Amino acid sequence: MEQLINSHVKNIQISGIRRFYNLVADKKDIISLTIGQPDFPTPLHVKEAGMEAIRSNQTTYTPNAGLLTLRSAIRDFYLKYAPAYRAEDEIIVTVGASQAIDITLRTILQPADEVILPGPVYPGYEPLISLAGGIPVLADTASNGFKLTKSILEQYITPKTKCIILPYPSNPTGVTLTYDELKEIADFLAEKDIFILSDEIYSELTYDEGHVSIASFPQVREKTIIINGLSKSHSMTGWRIGFTLAPAWLSAHMLKVHQYNATCATSISQFAAIEALTNGLEDPVDMREAYRIRRDYCLERLAKMGLTVEKPNGAFYIFPKFPIKKMTSLELGLALVDEVGLAIVPGDAFSEYGEGYMRISYAYSMEQLEKGMERLESFLDSHTLT
Repeated sequence: MEQLINSHVKNIQISGIRRFYNLVADKKDIISLTIGQPDFPTPLHVKEAGMEAIRSNQTTYTPNAGLLTLRSAIRDFYLKYAPAYRAEDEIIVTVGASQAIDITLRTILQPADEVILPGPVYPGYEPLISLAGGIPVLADTASNGFKLTKSILEQYITPKTKCIILPYPSNPTGVTLTYDELKEIADFLAEKDIFILSDEIYSELTYDEGHVSIASFPQVREKTIIINGLSKSHSMTGWRIGFTLAPAWLSAHMLKVHQYNATCATSISQFAAIEALTNGLEDPVDMREAYRIRRDYCLERLAKMGLTVEKPNGAFYIFPKFPIKKMTSLELGLALVDEVGLAIVPGDAFSEYGEGYMRISYAYSMEQLEKGMERLESFLDSHTLT
């Protein structure tokens, strides 16, 4: 019977991040710097809001788009990045940012539509594009500091291009786009019938320069869908709260997909999210400062090892290049595990353009990072990789 199932599903692979994580999960004495999971607990006052929602029996369905109080809080939260979105009809609360991406792509794509995204890139986009009938088109950004800019877009846009994904700050590279780079893209796309999916889940985790949203440019507001959520900013990965901000005419269609896909986000998590976005706006500050210290430590150690790395301005990943002509990224990852007990994610998990790189997550304690860097240095000292 297997031959009867959806061919798009059959062709999808489990995320390379999770495949590698699962591969080493049962190994002993492993230092794992693989997963983008904040090592901070959800703030106590946010947890208490969730518990109070349970105690007060706030456990029923909510409106499909989410509690209006939460949507209003999201509206207010995003005023620092873009002109106001209406809570009533331009914001949808979703089951994490992943579902937000899914309902967006299923709303805008038809069979054979092309979606441009930067390579290397988080592996969660391509399968959703394919499931929606679209065709992922990976743009090589490795020679451009991992930035998908106007000059690169011009090389990949065709009459079939329906959407461009801007996942910045980036997983796996940590790079961001500047105001000028985003303005150039906005001006370029202003008169084109192409959607922009701007995944801004790491907006609160930028270090040297603040986050800029492409939705702040009025010439593309009507074609832009912002994706964000609380997983990274408030260490709420398991609460599964994401959201979309998009024009009312587009949100109305996305809401139909969301309604039949999930009905609504969990009521308990929505009440916790209200607390996070009203009384917890400063919660990310201490986390961000800790990540900044960890980032700088990793950069310094990797530079002393002689590895080339693009300085990340956001998220909590660093993506060094390895001179590994004698082995693939996967082979290097396995060798690191077997020889020194270090797990970092092979770059090819982020598309073919990640080959030759490895992703290190610094969403771990300094103690873990120090041990990890020591093991990596020990490995490099004993190998000639070129």
